[in-house]
Amino acid sequence: MNFFLKSISYIFHPLLMPIAGSIIYFITAPRFIPDNIIKAKIFGLLVVTVLIPIVLYFFLKTLGVITSIHLEDVKQRKIPLLLQSLLLIVVIKMIIDVYNYPELYFFFLGVLFSSLSAIFLVLFNIKASLHMIGTGAITMFTITLSIHFGINLTILIAAMMIANGLVATSRLHDNAHTNLELVLGFLTGIIPQITMVKLWL
Repeated sequence: MNFFLKSISYIFHPLLMPIAGSIIYFITAPRFIPDNIIKAKIFGLLVVTVLIPIVLYFFLKTLGVITSIHLEDVKQRKIPLLLQSLLLIVVIKMIIDVYNYPELYFFFLGVLFSSLSAIFLVLFNIKASLHMIGTGAITMFTITLSIHFGINLTILIAAMMIANGLVATSRLHDNAHTNLELVLGFLTGIIPQITMVKLWL
């Protein structure tokens, strides 16, 4: 059980959530998007939201700025979150445009606001769960996609609900967060997505 709960923290790591949301979008969107375009977009997102952050993580760890990929220490969160925010801006400006992929564009815009909100909380020494921000954002995005496209994503939504519970349990098991920090993280993930819905739903 200990191994299983620890693995959940890596499977649903915040770095992987933007690419996961993108894959859900491309799989479920009923509009025609050529396979080569989808592959190019996924590759670009993989580089910007996963590979570059991993390189930056090792760079920051070498400098002693951070000590863990989970950023348990609230004081170590500011620089990684600022860098993530800059990378999300790159995604919005260069990879996902609002005209061809409006739903995905506003998903990333919501994720950017979640990241900026997490930075704001850090200024007050508040450590919202980044894991819950990620899973919460994808859960709300999946729900809104189901409504917007009029498709049945009940199983996927239920799976995401279970994932939220597993992630929360995992973080509590690792003593990484309090209940309040988990709830705050979840709200920080879903509220920007709900706000963005008004612009595309």
